[in-house]
Parts: sequence; C-alpha cells; structure tokens
Amino acid sequence: MPTLGILSMLRLGVFNMGLGIMSLLTLGVLNRVMIDELQVPALVAAGAIAVHQFMAPARIWFGQLSDTKPLFGHHRSGYIWLGILSMALTSFVAVQVVWRLNASIAEIGWGSQAYPWVALLALVFAVYGLALSATSTPFTALLVDVSDEQTRSRLIGIGWAMLMVGIITGVIITSVVLRSLALDSSIEQVQASINRLFIIAPTIVCGLAIASTYGIEQKYSRLRSRSSLRDREDGVTFRRALKILTASRQTGLFFAFLLVLSLSLFMQDAILEPYGGEVFGMLIAETTQLNAAFGMGTLIGIILTGFWVVPRIGKKRTVNLGCLWAALCLGLISLSGLSAQPAFLMAAVFGFGIAAGVLTLGAIVLMLDLTVAETAGTFIGAWGLAQAIARGSATVLGGGVLDLGKALLTELNNSVPPTSYLPAYALVFGLQSLGMLVAIGLLSRVNIEEFQANAKEAIAAALASDMD
Repeated sequence: MPTLGILSMLRLGVFNMGLGIMSLLTLGVLNRVMIDELQVPALVAAGAIAVHQFMAPARIWFGQLSDTKPLFGHHRSGYIWLGILSMALTSFVAVQVVWRLNASIAEIGWGSQAYPWVALLALVFAVYGLALSATSTPFTALLVDVSDEQTRSRLIGIGWAMLMVGIITGVIITSVVLRSLALDSSIEQVQASINRLFIIAPTIVCGLAIASTYGIEQKYSRLRSRSSLRDREDGVTFRRALKILTASRQTGLFFAFLLVLSLSLFMQDAILEPYGGEVFGMLIAETTQLNAAFGMGTLIGIILTGFWVVPRIGKKRTVNLGCLWAALCLGLISLSGLSAQPAFLMAAVFGFGIAAGVLTLGAIVLMLDLTVAETAGTFIGAWGLAQAIARGSATVLGGGVLDLGKALLTELNNSVPPTSYLPAYALVFGLQSLGMLVAIGLLSRVNIEEFQANAKEAIAAALASDMD
C-alpha cells in the first residue's frame, strides 16, 4: 500500500477544519442569538444545543456500520459525505425553529406555548448529533485505515491543528457575513443575516469535506488487509465501557478526574458569547472573535506543551500547571467584566485557550500512560464516550448556573431586572475555577505505578466476565 504523504495528511485535516467551522456556528453564534438577542433562558438554549453531545453513543453504531456495510461503494467515505450533508441541512432547520420559538415568545411571552418549539429544537439537535456521529466516527476510522504507526501521530496532530484553524476560519466567515449588523438591528435584519450565514458556511463545509476525502479511501485504505478492528473506539459498547471505567481503583480515579476536568473546561461553551453581548455590548460578529482567541490560544498551548513543557516538568505537573493557569484565567475573565473592556476579555480568553491546550495534550499523554496495550483501543474509546457526555453535561450545567444566578440577582433587586448580569456570569466562571482545583486534588491520588501493576489483570478479568 502507498504511504500517506504530508500533503495527503494536510488534505485530510481540511475535514476537521470544516468541523471547526460547524462548531463555531452552533456554540459561537446560535447560542449567542438565543440567549442575548432573543432572551431565551440560558438553561433552555444550552440544554437544546447540548442534546447533540448526548448523541455521542451513536458513534458506536455508525462505526460498526461503516465496518460491515459499505455505502455508495465505500466503507467510510459514503457515511462521511452523507453525514456532513445532513449536518448542513439540520443546522439550517435548527435556525428556522429558533425563529419560530422567538415569534411565539414575542407574541405571548415565555410560557407553556413555547415548550413544543423547545422540544422540536432539541429533536433537531438530536438529529444534528446523529449526523455528526455518522460523519466523524467513520472519518476517525478512515484515519486509522489509511495510516500506520509511523504516520498516525503526525496525522492526528495535523487534525487537531486544523480543527483550531477551522474555528478561526469560521470567525472570519461569520465576521464577513454579519458585519452589517449593529446593536440596534431589528430582529428581521438579524434573521436575514443569520439565515445567510447558515447557508454559506455549511455549503463551504460540505465542499471541504468532499474535497478532503474524495479518492483517499480507494488509494490508501488498509481496511481489508487488517484482520482485527474490534478494539477501536467505534467498537466500544456501553456495558464494555462501564466495565473498563470501574475495573480498578486507579481507572475510577482517573476517569473521575477527566469528568471534573471536562465539566470545568467546557461550562463556558454556551455562555461566553452571551457574556460578551450582555456585559460588554459586543456585536455578534465581535463575540465570535472570542472563539478565534480561544482557538489560537489552544493551538499555541498544544504546541508548547508537546515540545517544551512535558519534556521538562513531566505529565502530572503539566496537568496541574494547566489547571492552575485555567483557574487564574477564569478569574481574569470574571474581572474583565468590571472594566467592560473587550480587549481585556479577549486577552483573558486567549490565556484560557492556552490553558485548554496544555490540559488537552497533558491529559492525552497522561492517559496513554494509564492504559494497557492489550485493551488500548477499548480504553481510549471509553474515555472518548465519557468525555463527550461530560462536555454535553457541562454545556447544560453552564446554562443552568447562569439562569440560577440571574434569578437570584432579580430576587435580590426585588424582582426588578438588574442593570448588569456580571455576577451571574462570574458564578459560572467561579464554579469552573473551583472545579479545576478539585481536578488537581483527584489527580494527586492517581498513581501510574499502581495502575500499571494492577489494572492489566483487573481489566482483563472485567472483559472476560463481559464475554461470559
């Protein structure tokens, strides 16, 4: 089989660039419009959007389906293309449901008549999550099929980098399409501009997905020559994943750490852009630039961690440093609201992005130490499922805490809406900072030597009983 060259790796990375653009549309634009412009409760907005994260278990089914049932003559490419097209169409449908929800609220006010539209929006995002699973899991499997031990690490590194590039590209597209909007724009103008954005950007993403994968599978795939695919992430069942997570004391501690870390890292996903709008008076096109600052910081953090930090201070110290740095930056994000200076907020978000990069790479390399070769694919697959569920929960939790903070502020003001919701947002960022400190405490109890001594037998016994 021909070896995957650097140009082909970059070409495959373009697919991840498209996923970065789509993530910006949902978490960077749509949630801002719902919470800030349309005044939808943050818990409702974040909860509806987070539904797509909770569809992550569908990756198991789609991965196994792509293993056994070719689509359009391809094991992977057919699912990738159909999935990305479904994502594009579903994202536009979601926007239309949001406008109907807004019309219902504007006509009668928030009440029971809005719930059917909220339920429909959640259903649309569930379909969006299925489409994401249908395209991303076969794509991950394709990366395994076309690579070997020598090329896989470079291919994954390029994929991470291109995901961040996609977020930055999405910011540019959004800024260009929405540049005509002002703070006093009418809802009709907002609708027209957002509709145009959700036509242009997904169309670009579909083109990128097809261009990046067309012909790759036929030329480079080693699927048929490999006899065993059972331990990849797409072969992990819930029952098997739970057995892996609870196989030994050290696995339980490590996954508790990952759960707390993920919750603390992603709680601001659905509220950062509304924070820029409500507290700083930033336009929609301006708040999307927060994602560019975060993405650029994450990319720098990953590079610095891999080449400089981990080799010098070790993996556990790197993660501890990342948690402390993240807690500090979250505090600065809160304090930036007192100044109401967007530049201060942008700098704090950039710093938080660096912390996210440090934590992402630090947790991954630590996870590779906390596994056993015989069940590596299963173990990493279980981590992937746990992280996806934790991220969805973090999005909902962030919206819920924000709503709770707003309700408390209104109650303290004798039911009069306060002039600033800064304390409500600070409550979310403060909980994230506290979570980072809890994660440090959990990580201090993780013992790599104990894991390597005991986990192999515990995991083998768990999987044996599962097969029985």
